[in-house]
Amino acid sequence: QVQLVESGGGLVQAGGSLRLSCAASGSIRGIRPMAWYRQAPGKQRELVAQISSTGDTTYADSVKGRFPMSRDSAKNLVYLNLNDLQPEDTAVYYCAIRDQWSRDYWGQGTQVTVSS
Repeated sequence: QVQLVESGGGLVQAGGSLRLSCAASGSIRGIRPMAWYRQAPGKQRELVAQISSTGDTTYADSVKGRFPMSRDSAKNLVYLNLNDLQPEDTAVYYCAIRDQWSRDYWGQGTQVTVSS
């Protein structure tokens, strides 16, 4: 089985910043693609950012330029820098990883709340 541990969420004022982290462990072989999703109350889950096993990143248009994603070299440990946060960014942010069998696993989520 795979475990994901997320941290870094919190309450910030508009314009503030947070850094989310996610570490994967368990039955993972090698460096795997990972991603961040978010889900606001009453909204569908949204893909925010993803990173390949070689470090290539892609972003949702809504966060491009504000939320850079990165990984530690040779580790299934990733970060999401949340910059210039706005109230509409308020959501539960989830980390995910795709294992060597193309199965997806999810963290428990970390709450990000942005006040006006």
